[in-house]
Amino acid sequence: MEDIPITILLADDEKDILEFLGYNLEREGYRVLKAKNGKIALKLAMEHKPQLAILDVMMPVMDGMETCMEIRKVPELEGTLIAFLTARGEDYSQIAGFKAGADDYITKPIKPKVFISRIQALLRRYKAIPENINIIETKEFTIDKDRYVVIKNKTEITLARKEFELLQYLVSQTNKVVRREEIFAHVWGEDVIVGDRTIDVHIRRIREKLETESIKTIKGVGYKFEVE
Repeated sequence: MEDIPITILLADDEKDILEFLGYNLEREGYRVLKAKNGKIALKLAMEHKPQLAILDVMMPVMDGMETCMEIRKVPELEGTLIAFLTARGEDYSQIAGFKAGADDYITKPIKPKVFISRIQALLRRYKAIPENINIIETKEFTIDKDRYVVIKNKTEITLARKEFELLQYLVSQTNKVVRREEIFAHVWGEDVIVGDRTIDVHIRRIREKLETESIKTIKGVGYKFEVE
């Protein structure tokens, strides 16, 4: 990772923003792929397999939400981080973004230094992924940390990156109540700002996809992965 430039896909239909953010990313040594709409972004993602895709929500041809969902369907891109870049900062917009499979939500306008800090925080999590096969067994399912999939009843279930990391963290703390602030710090990082309902949305999605009741809500405190 240190010798190979990290590839970032940047998609925005506003040329000025595309060039401005692309310039700042390239100054940091990243390899930047640029797309003016979601269709082109998806094509570039499949060809180059970037470590991170930054998608504007409102784009012609294919918007950011649809592009994100299409990327999440491609097995070869399951490790790609996705961040939405948008002028809309309402809670419901962020929730929709996370439901679509995003890892982060960046609100425009944003200062270059803050933007780069957010990107660096995301990529630190990418670099932290272990390269060796690492399997975690529970009574209900198996977590394959190397391939970023969960196996239940011999069926592979793909979670969004943050969903996977959240599940992995809760399982690593089995039968222990994990406070919300601990989850934010461990899964999102202390320098990343996300909405108050972010964890709730991710927990609900994990429960739905895995059809599990083992993740318990501890009202006013946090969550617990409970095994009898």
